[in-house]
Amino acid sequence: MKDFKSIQHILSHTRKAVEEYDMIQDGDKIAVGISGGKDSLTLLCALAKLKVFIEKDFSIVAITIDMGFDGADFSKISALCADLGVEYHIVPTQIYEIIFNVRKEKNPCSLCARMRRGALHDAAKEYGCNKIALGHHYDDVVETFMLNLFFEGRIGAFSPITYLSRKDLTMIRPLIYTQEKEIKAFASKEELPVYKSPCPADGHTERAKMKEMLLPFEKAHPGLYHRILGAIQRSEVDGFHEDKIDYAEKQRRKNNKK
Repeated sequence: MKDFKSIQHILSHTRKAVEEYDMIQDGDKIAVGISGGKDSLTLLCALAKLKVFIEKDFSIVAITIDMGFDGADFSKISALCADLGVEYHIVPTQIYEIIFNVRKEKNPCSLCARMRRGALHDAAKEYGCNKIALGHHYDDVVETFMLNLFFEGRIGAFSPITYLSRKDLTMIRPLIYTQEKEIKAFASKEELPVYKSPCPADGHTERAKMKEMLLPFEKAHPGLYHRILGAIQRSEVDGFHEDKIDYAEKQRRKNNKK
């Protein structure tokens, strides 16, 4: 297996999330959705390494939903999976053709996301998986929370674990404690085969705008993301709960002051 010298910090965050939320059990076969971006590739590497250290017997299947863009080349991702000893499948679809040429959607992101999710769910079932691991990270939690607040007027985020009864699949998000800057640094240092999406809507989403809006606030008030995530955990929003390690440390300090 490929030796990633800079993965220790990410692996620590991943293991913490997996153990705190009991994301993985013996016998699990986990489909890792590989878009080709830095997040999903980092997740794949982290789970492949986690198998060595965690006391759980589970297997991994990497799945890429090929949206049908001309010239798409996933050969380097296939090579990475081979290095990691992970089974890899590319699922061809006509999502691009349907959205941009047939329907000519002006706001394609929502429909595209639903179609990709559906294709991934079907592929996971086809390859015998009972769980799907997604690459949503620490920053995504906060940004999703803010998007829901701004555009839907509700308090909510995605959950660390989500059970889809209709498909009998469990979604897990092992990177929820890993910051995007850590993922960027790891992907760059280890030269992961990041595949730049040719989608014409890439980088022009409401999520990207929210990230740009929050960035100056984070710079002016360091720790903003951490405080928002802490509020999500303390309020137990959508399955999140108080960070056990942070809570134990707070209690230790409180007791020492007495």
